[in-house]
Amino acid sequence: MIEVKELSKTYNDRLAIDKISFSVGKGEILGFLGPNGAGKSTTMKILSGFMAASSGAAIVNGHDVGKSPIPAKASIGYLPENPPVYMNMDVESYLTFAARLHGVEKAQAKMAVQNAMEKCGIADVRRRLIGNLSKGYRQRVGLAQAIAHNPPVLILDEPTVGLDPRQIIEIRNLIQSLGGNHTVILSTHILPEVQATCSRVVVIDRGRVIAQDTLSGIASRMQANVRLTVTVREDPSRAQIESLPGVLSVTRTEKEGEHLLLIETSKGRDIRSDVAEYCVQNKLGLLSITRESLSLEDAFVRLINQEPEEQK
Repeated sequence: MIEVKELSKTYNDRLAIDKISFSVGKGEILGFLGPNGAGKSTTMKILSGFMAASSGAAIVNGHDVGKSPIPAKASIGYLPENPPVYMNMDVESYLTFAARLHGVEKAQAKMAVQNAMEKCGIADVRRRLIGNLSKGYRQRVGLAQAIAHNPPVLILDEPTVGLDPRQIIEIRNLIQSLGGNHTVILSTHILPEVQATCSRVVVIDRGRVIAQDTLSGIASRMQANVRLTVTVREDPSRAQIESLPGVLSVTRTEKEGEHLLLIETSKGRDIRSDVAEYCVQNKLGLLSITRESLSLEDAFVRLINQEPEEQK
């Protein structure tokens, strides 16, 4: 549904994005993740036809955005970071205006607007001036204008910036509900946003794509070692767990009469059964073994802190 091929953009002598490539399948919600200034908004503006690329190609719904901008734009619903709403219009009038701009015939516009308002949960404020709505509701109105013409592709740039926690949850749930019926690119620097809505992520930093994978795949890639948390009943100080193949280090603590072992193991080795057998043989009273995964936050920090050579 979306193909980005060797896309670059230069502002004077500054390279904002550098030969980035990725694709998004039909009905997929893709997280486009990166720190501030990484090149996310520049990429979204090029995909939406708002800005021309310096080189490369962006294909949306089979149309090259640079060579065939009109059919490409007709396939897109775009919500920029600041919603393009008119504060002196009421919600329904504005959405009707937006739908007509997107080419929805007058006879179908009323139903299209009604559907968009119901999906976005704003039918109850249809007669209110947009300027009198809360920021959360204005964000919903911006999202409604993006889907009013029922586009196959949605491009959402930082859709929850400035919202309160309750509004953020509502917008995330709304975005998640749009998957399947629409192909969605969600551009953000907020990790929980990606975790709550996306099945796959593209990470961009300093204008270059440095990772493309599922969330768990990103974390696994950046996990230097594997950690096991082992809980035993008896004092483990007499046991030599460090001697087991694959064990790099063991940290011992005691909590509420139980003994906790934090075991660092070599990447790619699963030694849980060996550890369990060792604990049983040494009568340590094994209570639990838990394998810890690297959090997405930790993986993201490790990824963007790598040198460019390491990211390749």
